[in-house]
Amino acid sequence: MSYIAMNRFRVALGREDDFEAIWKNREGRLSEMKGFREFRLLKGPTADDHQLYSSHTLWESKDDFDAWTKSQQFRDAHKNAGNGRTEGVMVGHPQFEGFETVLIET
Repeated sequence: MSYIAMNRFRVALGREDDFEAIWKNREGRLSEMKGFREFRLLKGPTADDHQLYSSHTLWESKDDFDAWTKSQQFRDAHKNAGNGRTEGVMVGHPQFEGFETVLIET
């Protein structure tokens, strides 16, 4: 079965364009990885103090995702995280959630 890895981001109101630009201009290396199927950046509901976003990757298996997190591609893709580009953009740290698929309907 497949594995879904998600990070939830609380983005400061008024900084949504900055956050989206960070993602659009990042060095994406996911497609080089065995088992990678799909990436999506999702924009969710607005709260009083933030806009909710979620990054969503779909993998063939949890093992494939784990291999990504230990790879040079992962290190390259995250090398500029926390270098000041996100200062004032995010409210707190991202929240990771991982899910193994138990049922698929198409």
